[in-house]
Amino acid sequence: MNDRLKLVIFDVDGTLVEGEQHIVTAMAQAFAAHGLPQPAPADVRAVIGLSVEIAVSRLSPGLDEGTCAAIGRAYREAYRDIRLSMGAAEMSPLFPGIRAVLDGLAADPWTLLAIATGKSRRGLDALIEGHGLTGLFISTQTADEHPSKPHPAMIAACLSDAGAEAGDAVMIGDTSYDMEMARAAGVRSLGVTWGAHAADRLAADALVHRVEDLPGAIGALLGEPA
Repeated sequence: MNDRLKLVIFDVDGTLVEGEQHIVTAMAQAFAAHGLPQPAPADVRAVIGLSVEIAVSRLSPGLDEGTCAAIGRAYREAYRDIRLSMGAAEMSPLFPGIRAVLDGLAADPWTLLAIATGKSRRGLDALIEGHGLTGLFISTQTADEHPSKPHPAMIAACLSDAGAEAGDAVMIGDTSYDMEMARAAGVRSLGVTWGAHAADRLAADALVHRVEDLPGAIGALLGEPA
């Protein structure tokens, strides 16, 4: 094991947890609440990972800024209502094997974990608590505190919190926005193919098709011996 500090940054929706269907449902409800046609599920999945207002503007480019903001608020309310009715863990279950991967990485004293997500702070905190992940991440950055992906601000904050160098960090995500954010921040990118975007959209430094292959792929990107 290399005795240097390494930082592993995770996206959340589509990477650590399932839950695309609830995002699609909440977005449909938000558009319907404003008397607008509901976006196609495939179109909603294509913008998962962006900040809500930017996602709304991509789904309906002709909307003015105020309407996008209002639909964004409606989306957050709809999503919160689903979470409160189901519970955060049931609404967004961890992908099988993810907890073991997180615990294994955290067991290495030279590896720190972080999150960079388009979720809200309220939603992320509820998810972390619901899955019993409190204390596992050195840094948790959300869309409430930063510009939307692919702006590198979230990764920069993770690096600062961890005291890690960009060359010793990797961003793991399921969308092209995660990969673009990684490149903008100068960190390695690892795309997972079980989430929102197809593999050919990711343009990552490496791809992983199975959860159990994550630790090996992380080690390879950060220069650990096989």
